[in-house]
Amino acid sequence: MNGISSIPLPEGFRHLALDTVQSTNLECLERARQGEPGGLWVTASRQSAGKGSRGRGWVSDEGNLYASLLLTEPGATAGLHTLTFVASLAIRDCLLALSGGGLARVTLKWPNDVLVNGGKIAGVLLESHVLDGRRHVIIGIGINVAHHPAETLYPATSLRDERMAVSLDELLQHLARAMAARLAQWKGGEGIAAVRADWLAAAQGIGEMIEIRMPASGGEKVLAGRFEGIDENGLLILAGAGGRRERISVADIFFA
Repeated sequence: MNGISSIPLPEGFRHLALDTVQSTNLECLERARQGEPGGLWVTASRQSAGKGSRGRGWVSDEGNLYASLLLTEPGATAGLHTLTFVASLAIRDCLLALSGGGLARVTLKWPNDVLVNGGKIAGVLLESHVLDGRRHVIIGIGINVAHHPAETLYPATSLRDERMAVSLDELLQHLARAMAARLAQWKGGEGIAAVRADWLAAAQGIGEMIEIRMPASGGEKVLAGRFEGIDENGLLILAGAGGRRERISVADIFFA
C-alpha cells in the first residue's frame, strides 16, 4: 500500500503507509521540505537503509513496525531532546495496553530503548531540522513484531517471541494514541518533570551497577558505576568510586 490510510488516529494526526523506503525518517524529512505541516505518521513495510542510534544500521525486514512521526514546532528547542523519553514511554504504554498486562516486564533502557523481559524490543531515533525558518522534529520508532536481529550489542526479542500476536495496523493505532497522550503530558516541554518521573518509575537498572561505553578521542571510553537515574535534562547520572558523580549525554549502557 502507498497512500494515506484509514486507520483511526487521534485528532490532528494522519498516517501515510508506504512499501519499501530508505527510511521512514527520511520520508518525513522529504515531506517537511515539501511543506507538510506535521502530525504525520509515516510507516513502511520495509526499510532499505534503516538507521539506529549513533549512526548504526537498523535491520528492517518485513514484518516489524517501522514508523516515524513528523512534528512541526513541537516545543522549545532546548527541551526537544527529551522527546526520546516521551516516545519510549508511549511505546511502553502501547505494549502494556495491547497485552492487557500480559507481558511480564516492560522497562525502559537509557536513553532510547524499550525492553520486554530484559530483551530489546524497540528503539527510538530522534532527528531535528530547521527548514524555511521552522523547526521540524522526527521521532523514528522501530518495534520488533515478527522477528529481531540475531547479533546485537544487547539481547533482543520480538512480540512473537513473547507470544503476543498483534497486527501492524493495530499496533500503530495504539502507538499513535499513546503518543498523543504522552505529547499532551510533555506539553511542549513544560511537562518534562512528569515525563521524567514516569520514565524513572519504568527504568531498568536504577540503583544497580552498570558499565558505560562512550565515544572518545581515538576509540571508546569505558566507565563503571551505579546508575542513579537521569537529571532534569535527561542526562544519565553515574555514581563512581570515591563518591564522584558524572553526567553522561551519549553512551551505550550494559547491566551487570
